[in-house]
Amino acid sequence: MEQQDFAARVVLAARGWIGTPYVHQASILGHGADCLGLVRGVWRELIGHEPEPLPAYTTDWSEASGREVLAQAAGRWLCPRPDPEIAPGDVLLFRIRSGAVAKHLGIVSETGACPRFIHAYSGHGVVESPLSTPWRAKIAGVFQFPAKG
Repeated sequence: MEQQDFAARVVLAARGWIGTPYVHQASILGHGADCLGLVRGVWRELIGHEPEPLPAYTTDWSEASGREVLAQAAGRWLCPRPDPEIAPGDVLLFRIRSGAVAKHLGIVSETGACPRFIHAYSGHGVVESPLSTPWRAKIAGVFQFPAKG
């Protein structure tokens, strides 16, 4: 399957999660998800079983240790984006505060003049948001799901 076709399937799957309430550590379509839960749910829909068991994590995970746990997991299971330009279907890893560990994820839904991404965050659930300049400044990594098929 061509990467572009697979990327379109990623966006379609992610959009299916819009409206799912925010629930920390959850990954159940329509019932609850956090940002990692969204990515996990899209993985399960398009690729199959999750590649490793997920340990319990707190909302401040890795902050005390400074370990880049989410970035390391992304590096193990996702493919680093070969092109510096983002594309629909890409998984974005965000560093919310300068110098802090990266701990937020989203999936690019649109590029061009009005780029957008799908993500889950507390108080809002799974939403599609503009990938505004402040959000772009927080990107710590860009990855792709490994294409299957």
